[in-house]
Amino acid sequence: MEKERISYHDTVLKLYDRIKKDGITNIWDRYEAQGFSGDPDKRCPFCLKGARCDLCSNGPCRADASIDKRGVCGMTSDGMAMRMMLLRNVMGTSTYHYHTETTLRTLKAVIDGKSPFKISEPEKLRKFASRLGLNVSGSEIQIASRLHDFVKEDFNRPFTEPSNIVEKLAPLERQEIWKKIGIFPGGLYGEMMFSTSSCLTNVDGYYISLALKAMRLGIAMAYQSQIVNEYTQDILFNIPRPHEMRVDLGVLDPDYINILPNGHEPFLGFAMVQLARKPEWQEKAKAVGAKGLRIIANIETGQEMIQRWEMDDVFYGFTGNWIMQEALLASGCVDVFVCDMNCSMPIDPIYAEKYKFKLIPVSEVVAFQGVENRLDYVPELAEQQAAKLLEMGIANFKERRDTVDPITGLTINNAVVGFSTESILEALGGTLEPLLGAIKSGTIRGIAGLISCTTLRDSGQDVHSIAVAKELIKRDVLVLSMGCGNGAMQVGGLCSPEAKELAGPGLKALCERLGVPPVLSYGTCTDTGRVADLIAAVSSALGGVPIPDLPIVAAAPEYMEQKATIDAIFALAFGLYTYVNPVPTVTGGPDLVKLLTVDCKDVTGGIMHVETDAKEAVDAMLVHIEANRKKLGI
Repeated sequence: MEKERISYHDTVLKLYDRIKKDGITNIWDRYEAQGFSGDPDKRCPFCLKGARCDLCSNGPCRADASIDKRGVCGMTSDGMAMRMMLLRNVMGTSTYHYHTETTLRTLKAVIDGKSPFKISEPEKLRKFASRLGLNVSGSEIQIASRLHDFVKEDFNRPFTEPSNIVEKLAPLERQEIWKKIGIFPGGLYGEMMFSTSSCLTNVDGYYISLALKAMRLGIAMAYQSQIVNEYTQDILFNIPRPHEMRVDLGVLDPDYINILPNGHEPFLGFAMVQLARKPEWQEKAKAVGAKGLRIIANIETGQEMIQRWEMDDVFYGFTGNWIMQEALLASGCVDVFVCDMNCSMPIDPIYAEKYKFKLIPVSEVVAFQGVENRLDYVPELAEQQAAKLLEMGIANFKERRDTVDPITGLTINNAVVGFSTESILEALGGTLEPLLGAIKSGTIRGIAGLISCTTLRDSGQDVHSIAVAKELIKRDVLVLSMGCGNGAMQVGGLCSPEAKELAGPGLKALCERLGVPPVLSYGTCTDTGRVADLIAAVSSALGGVPIPDLPIVAAAPEYMEQKATIDAIFALAFGLYTYVNPVPTVTGGPDLVKLLTVDCKDVTGGIMHVETDAKEAVDAMLVHIEANRKKLGI
């Protein structure tokens, strides 16, 4: 594939050349090899359309709505496509909630006095507990204990009983819609059971019923998993606040011991930073010939960390998102790759052997063929486990440095990270009025929540995401970026103050007045719930404007995996215009496509738009934004 089909980032292109020279399997060549007739994007037409099923022994079956060709059981292509979408959403929800449960285990260790962490944001603890209707008298530990027990009980509520968390946190206008159409959820575990049970062969084959169950699940996930997770992490590790962070692969210096926490859970990453900042650990590193010991933030674990903690010479910087994983491992600069839940690739052991680093799973759900050494995270042992990981890095340095020729001279840039609802309010003087005033006056036309992964489908890594973001800011649309797509924005330069020069005149003026970039780094994919909470606050501040009528869009320019699909379905349930790319695997179901892209607007107010061209995608988003501005009389 040509260079622009590989990656937007020059550092990745340089390391791709190294990987090719070394003759190692890599994600770009593997992607290309999956295509038919020399076209990397040409795949099985039934699979691309979602019109196939292999869930029972009568299959695999293929369906074709144009000739009423159904599966052996009689299921239509609409039902096949939506059932597989719902099953993906169960997987995404389960993975989100695995993270949330680990966060709560960490909170419980703090409550019990058995953790190196502490309550860092007592005021947020009180505010969040109060929103949930809890008693906020007594000590911080007592309040935290009530919060922990309350949410755990709600997770396990039967799907037939309404979730207390959703009742306390979701906008009333949305709750009324959800109750009217029967998608107000119960407890998350019950909802996952309800959805999965519905997908059994010969149980629910009706695409509309399956779509409504997916929305139920999405609502439960956003409020019970995402908001509880992120707000609890804020309570423990700090509310994100704006600060500069070094980004791109140039943060890897071969003369330092570099330990990279990777995945989605930041707990051992934070524990390692706390230890590595102590002089005795830096002295241990220097004793083996290194200049020092650094913790380098990586992928979504890295996003969780850099949003909350400022950089120094120990917590040095952030590399990028998951597609560049093999590139950074091939840099010859990594000593330990610490793999928590999500985004560690099955191919990593080959890179560990070639480039002499330790590959250590630290989550029960992560495993690699041939890798037996692991250190599953135990909240009560976080400090001891962090120390073992640092020792592994120190022990590894000499062999890695003596035997691997590192790639040096890679780019290093700065991005402003750490925006959250609270920090945006702080930047606006404690109120949403300056932002609302900018929207009302037309200084900015609207807001886009860019909640995206990164994928090689149709374009190189981050190419389409950056193209969409540039088009949005050029049209005076403020972008809040989350997920792996946030790494694209940071490394691609759009989260730096200098990026205001790429913005339209109104947005540029707002950036200059507030001292912010045109793309605000808002966190990870788990922050989807957080941004929904912000949108609800905007709705309330505008006098209770219904969510579908706001000049706000959701955009996933490069969605990739199962967590992204449940985010998109939640956005539809929440009432948002939702742009997705690549084309989802549902096009074989014409009635399902109509439901998602047309009819949904009359059900929840949300609508899905699919478009592969960045400019045309943003054209359509602006049509929606301008129509809502007209509806609101602004």
